[in-house]
Amino acid sequence: MSKTVTRRDTFKFIAAGLAATSVACSTKTVKAPTTRPVLLNPINDRWSNTHDRVWLGGEYWANPMEDWRISNGAAECVTTGGQRSVHALQHQLVDTSKTFKTSVRVKLLETGKEDGGVAIRLGVRSEINEYRSNCFVQQGLDIGVINNQIALGSKRKSLTRAINNDEIDIIITGSPQAQLVALNVEIISVSSSESLGQMAALVGTEELLGNIAVVSNFNIPSFDSGPNQSRSDAGRYQFRNWHIEGEAFSNNVEQKFGPILWTMYTLSDSRSDEGFIMKLSALTGPLGEKDSKDVVLQVRKNGKWVEISKADLDTDGWVATFRIPNWDESQATPYRVIYMESQVDGSIKPDIYEGTIKANPAGRKMRMAALTCQNDYAFPYEPVAKNVAKLDPDLVFFSGDQLYESHGGFGIIRVPAKMAILNYLRKYYQFGWAFKDAMRNAPTICLPDDHDVLQGNLWGEGGAPMPMAAHDENRVDKAGGYIEPIKMVNVVHKTHTAHHMEPVEPNPSKRGMSVYYGELIYGDVSFAIVADRQWKSGPERLNVIVGTSGNDEEPNFINPKWNSKELHLLGDRQEQFLKRWAQDWRGHKLKALLSQTIFASLATHQMNPQHYLKYDFDANGWPASGRDRAISAIKGSKALHICGDTHLPSVSQYGLEQQRDSNWAFCTPAIAVGWQRWWRPDDIGLNYANRPQHGMPNTGEYLDSFGNKNYIYAIGDPEVSRSKNRYVMAHEKCSGFGFITFDKEDMTYKMDAYKFMIDATDGKASNQFEGWPLTIKQSDNQSA
Repeated sequence: MSKTVTRRDTFKFIAAGLAATSVACSTKTVKAPTTRPVLLNPINDRWSNTHDRVWLGGEYWANPMEDWRISNGAAECVTTGGQRSVHALQHQLVDTSKTFKTSVRVKLLETGKEDGGVAIRLGVRSEINEYRSNCFVQQGLDIGVINNQIALGSKRKSLTRAINNDEIDIIITGSPQAQLVALNVEIISVSSSESLGQMAALVGTEELLGNIAVVSNFNIPSFDSGPNQSRSDAGRYQFRNWHIEGEAFSNNVEQKFGPILWTMYTLSDSRSDEGFIMKLSALTGPLGEKDSKDVVLQVRKNGKWVEISKADLDTDGWVATFRIPNWDESQATPYRVIYMESQVDGSIKPDIYEGTIKANPAGRKMRMAALTCQNDYAFPYEPVAKNVAKLDPDLVFFSGDQLYESHGGFGIIRVPAKMAILNYLRKYYQFGWAFKDAMRNAPTICLPDDHDVLQGNLWGEGGAPMPMAAHDENRVDKAGGYIEPIKMVNVVHKTHTAHHMEPVEPNPSKRGMSVYYGELIYGDVSFAIVADRQWKSGPERLNVIVGTSGNDEEPNFINPKWNSKELHLLGDRQEQFLKRWAQDWRGHKLKALLSQTIFASLATHQMNPQHYLKYDFDANGWPASGRDRAISAIKGSKALHICGDTHLPSVSQYGLEQQRDSNWAFCTPAIAVGWQRWWRPDDIGLNYANRPQHGMPNTGEYLDSFGNKNYIYAIGDPEVSRSKNRYVMAHEKCSGFGFITFDKEDMTYKMDAYKFMIDATDGKASNQFEGWPLTIKQSDNQSA
């Protein structure tokens, strides 16, 4: 646990640059220990010394975060919903050959028609038994109290008297016995110090290994929708004095997550007297009114840490953003972000998060990792996250769907805005938790997409509200507009893109919705960043019924009624920006367009390989008129389009007036494919021509269902996964990530598409999807 310093010491601490050696909670990349760290000294929660707030602290993960508060020194569940839990992040039960003890003080705050029970839960683990993945498992060995009975798993024993409104201590001890573990639980009344009962049992090791958590309403199921999503007929509980001791527990202090959760930064040539501008965002958990809102940025110069800026936390999105002009881009610069967490007793807990601002990769090849779509069945995506860290890219690009509505369970909150934001942040935090080490040392571009604003599909209509009919039918995937409050959407934009360069035209779109499209110049490459769906027209403009309209049509028939010149894809503002960008070659040699998804409809089958869906109006092949204007705008740029979203890796070339007369596009593999798609045009008899020399099926020149011209060079169709292991499932579903090498001397783009369960550094050809790697010339982005 972190030592504390007084408030007076704090100012000395900062003034001295926190010395040359990191102290307290320094959060940096930590190599896996060669021996398992064990818990040698007992630990207790710090809630009694923490200000009232939503976030319980870096030592814990709350399920769901928005249903918990620190109130008067205790962790309090604020809803009566089932399976509300708090996991200890730094301590897992790992060795049942050693003794252990854990206890917690609990109080029933609200009485319901039934008692859902209160417990310490042991043996919480996923199929991979990784501490982060374990946090979302809603089962284990529950040991506590329910209906005035001691609960030890499925066993029950009556207490000596009713608890009534007493605070109680749940005390659990465990010791090895004949290859098993002897467990004992005792319930003690806090007010009278009397024992209300004990219970003992022998249990197997497999019931105990994994995370440890405290649970409010352990006997009530959780729900992801409906009236029971956040409440039940049970009560709710409060927890304090959570105690963990014994060498049976691990002690992995690097598993602490916060107060500083992660950082993201960019470095860009402003082509002005501000030179290169470095922008960095630091995200914290949702803090309280009495918590400090200051975050400090330091860099290491001449062997010393020097403060260069201070920023305030935005108290909606809990992000602090630094903007440093005239950055020395010629050399790598160590940085650290510092947050001083104030305590109730006046002491301060420093939290330090370290990384490196890379040197601008001018004069050499520039290497970029490109990632998209992370469904949380495969959380925390370790094979991908570790491969990206191994490859040490110069730039990391996340093209969207950093979260899904289902992330972490417990459903979606739409209103009020404050709760909708907390619901979003909790889901978004899983992204940072998984990929923070990839982002701390490399510039990161991070785009929000439809699922990031908690919509299955998004036709943004420039920020218009979604029609009430879609609300009433609970179909947010069929109409244009945004369902979430503007304040929540703006928080999504800020937490994703505040560290980007400023938008070229910052004036908001409809209803005050923020914008983020613009340009970043780095490593002699200019990146145009656009929002594919913020201005996209809604299908109701053509009376389209999503998922139904046109499905009875012959595959090769191009129906003109599904297109109109009045429909938009990127919108006029972004089209005009791209036209200017395409002709502006100041300060760079190559260009790339970064957006959420491909300007085509490259999927014939969805959900399963037999389900043919002719028209996918969510795809950016629709509307075809808007798609054509977008491609026309970038045609002179000779840029590679890099994107994601489709869950189907592809390399293709757009056609405008004729096949192959425009830019190439690399749609990268999804980190973890959820909804599966297939491109199987040969199976449904789509006409094609000029198949590439490799002769792979489903490649060549095609018209997609909206009549768009596309030359398909390579496609990564998935299997139907049947594995119960999350990582094997992701691999079978064609998950993975992309990698692009920009060669400014040869003027080429090299594209790699790596599979999920591989080592990207061992050089095996089987690491990549069939058809990759592929290198194209800059000049190829104009014509075949």
